[in-house]
Amino acid sequence: MGKAGKALGQVMKSYRISQNRLADAMGIDRTNISRWVNEVRDPGAETLLEIRNGLRQIDRAAAEEFIRLYLDDSEIDSM
Repeated sequence: MGKAGKALGQVMKSYRISQNRLADAMGIDRTNISRWVNEVRDPGAETLLEIRNGLRQIDRAAAEEFIRLYLDDSEIDSM
């Protein structure tokens, strides 16, 4: 558990995106973001696309980095 959360946490830190900002972009409560980043809960497949879309509204590069990290096992394992 936690691959998406690790990737999301890294991207949010690198691009200085707050949980509140992403939650606002996604139209959800901040606690959902917190649960993913802290690896309490994994987002489902559809939610991964919503995360990407929310990040894309804030910073297109952040959205691309999230997907790249999520899909690339070697990058996520080194975090």
